[in-house]
Amino acid sequence: MNRKNIYISAMVTSLLAASVMGASTMVFAHGGAKGIVKERMDMMKSLADSMKELKGMMQNKATYDANKVREAAKVIKSHASDKMTKLFPKGSGHKPSEALPAVWSDWDKFKDLADKLSTYAGTLEAAADNASGPGQGSMMKDGGGMMKGNPMMQGNPMMQGGGMMGGAMQDPEALKSMPPMASFMKISQTCSSCHTDFRLKKKEK
Repeated sequence: MNRKNIYISAMVTSLLAASVMGASTMVFAHGGAKGIVKERMDMMKSLADSMKELKGMMQNKATYDANKVREAAKVIKSHASDKMTKLFPKGSGHKPSEALPAVWSDWDKFKDLADKLSTYAGTLEAAADNASGPGQGSMMKDGGGMMKGNPMMQGNPMMQGGGMMGGAMQDPEALKSMPPMASFMKISQTCSSCHTDFRLKKKEK
């Protein structure tokens, strides 16, 4: 594995850890949750379970199954966009909620992330059957998997110093034709951004 693919692998691992562990951590603080707060905590648990299943397949720790990827993508999409934001009405930030006041003070950004989650879950569903070598989700095996020999990547800005999240990975329509790992990375990035900006940090509890 060359230096570029080592960097990519490290980025993928970091994003996966941030999104899956972040969602999982929220699940363990549910004691006493009721009403709308419990509803959204249950939603987060469902998201965490789907992300955990996808993570195993994307990292080749579980057999890649396009049908399971599609189903997980559908679950994520079912909790995204307005289905997510409706579970955060004003005045619902009380304990044991881990939602920061920033959810409501920066509502447009929070809503944008919820919408992006829906978009990228949709592109993952569409990309589930796209090939990228052994373990369809992976881009790390066989000299880069997702990158190696994939015409969608040749000449792409993300392969020319434009940044892993640049170029075609910003275009939902392009993502539908790319290996499923690309959409999964965007979902992971979106979840990580939401946890960073809108979730109570452990040290703040």
